[in-house]
Amino acid sequence: MSVNIRRVTRASAIGLAYLFLCSINIAQATDSQDAFLPRSITSSTIPANGDLNPYGVAFVPQNFPRGGSIAPGDVLVSNFNNVNNLQGTGTTIVKLTPTGDLAPGVAAGTPGNAATFFQSHLAGLTTALGVLGRGFVIVGNVPTTDGTLNTISQGSLQVVDGRGKLVTTLSDSTYLDSPWDLAINDQGNRAQIFVSNVLSGTVSRLDVSIGTLGLVVTRKVQIAIGYSTQPNAAALVLGPTGLAYDGTSDTLFVASTADNAIFAVPNAGERNTAVNKGHVVFVDPHLRGPLALAFAPNGHLLTANGDAVNADPLHPSEIVEFTRTGRYVVEVNVDASQGGAFGLATVLSAQNPAFNYAAIDDVANDLVVTLIPNPEQ
Repeated sequence: MSVNIRRVTRASAIGLAYLFLCSINIAQATDSQDAFLPRSITSSTIPANGDLNPYGVAFVPQNFPRGGSIAPGDVLVSNFNNVNNLQGTGTTIVKLTPTGDLAPGVAAGTPGNAATFFQSHLAGLTTALGVLGRGFVIVGNVPTTDGTLNTISQGSLQVVDGRGKLVTTLSDSTYLDSPWDLAINDQGNRAQIFVSNVLSGTVSRLDVSIGTLGLVVTRKVQIAIGYSTQPNAAALVLGPTGLAYDGTSDTLFVASTADNAIFAVPNAGERNTAVNKGHVVFVDPHLRGPLALAFAPNGHLLTANGDAVNADPLHPSEIVEFTRTGRYVVEVNVDASQGGAFGLATVLSAQNPAFNYAAIDDVANDLVVTLIPNPEQ
């Protein structure tokens, strides 16, 4: 999605929207438990090379090995565009260590407070960004040479270690033709990586074993097909994007942008054959081209509206919260302009000490990281 580099005023709403009351930097209170405002940090996502258009965002989990370039609690962001704002040409993953302060003298929205964690030799890093507890970062790419769909080519998944070094690149013209987003079922020395492919309108599952030196793919399965895909001037291409896996029910939820709907794929971790989209979970007037998808700590689902479908200038750049059974809960604007809501990530464990929500503002090239208090605590 093409972006303009500028600062905007964010709106707030009731419920989940509470987190955006703090799109300013908040110093640590002497008694944070009595604070009214939640802890929140706003950081630029623009690294030293000027990459733009942040797509994916992921927390480094608490069990991630220490001693590398990233540590538990860090937040990673992948960039899709280069400094010239050409889509499919960005090459960086940046990291934010949310300590409560920006780099001295650096304003949010400008380069300087986004440190480069990984510099890829492949272009067009997508929303497909995830972290394995055994010490590896997974990132997808869908490259172009000139920022247009005319030059788009096959993508891949890159496996990066905790020092920001490339370990291996996974490519497959059938199962990984265009990795647009991913979800991980992390089981320690094994994992399942679910990948949405934007060009073919499919979802694949990679079963992998994980060792100290990297991972080995033991099985590849296409588990869902039939999602709508179409070119789009603002977003390059529309297709299946956000994925969220529920291990309890073995269900994979899929945000299909062009279909403007959220689907559920049953038996996602076990199935050997592909379903046609799965069944519809959420179709609602509040959906406007859903992109990223994640579970909230309260069990609800969150999706980011990219505004490429069913756009409404009165309701731009929204995060929408809804239940697993398809009941709408609340929405909140990320940006006053359209096209700002993109990547989002949550931490579901109650052991997370500092922050549990991160959302991209694609218009301003910003990341907002927030601790949303549990109202039951």
